[in-house]
Amino acid sequence: MDIYTLLEKDHETQRQLCEDLKHTRGDSENRNRLWKKLRIELEAHASAEEQSFYSELMKDPDGTDETRHAVEEHQLMTEMIEVLDNLDMDADVWADKFDELAHKVVHHVDEEEAEFFPKAKKLFSEAEEKAMGEKFAERKPAEVKKQKAN
Repeated sequence: MDIYTLLEKDHETQRQLCEDLKHTRGDSENRNRLWKKLRIELEAHASAEEQSFYSELMKDPDGTDETRHAVEEHQLMTEMIEVLDNLDMDADVWADKFDELAHKVVHHVDEEEAEFFPKAKKLFSEAEEKAMGEKFAERKPAEVKKQKAN
């Protein structure tokens, strides 16, 4: 499977988890479960994506600027996750901060799919896209395991 198909599948999962979390309230078991799942998904996805896709894009001058921007967005989301992890889920501020993160996640994945992927497709052959997909598919479970251990 090519890298874009795998990333888009993850993006859909991320969108759905964000939407599901928006409908939770307080320090509930459901909110905790969904938050843990989203946090692991976002961090594992970002790491595997950077290792398998962004690293290849950085090798081409035409991919450098967009890739740097995407990495910066990953870093910002990581910082937002850390803030949320240190807040009381029952507090209104948690919901406000989560809404900010959800907005950033949706913005990031929409931007990747609408702007970034079409540009990247001009830089790689189908074989290269498939190889990146294989690397991503290998890295993602390892990153999930790593995140669960944290």
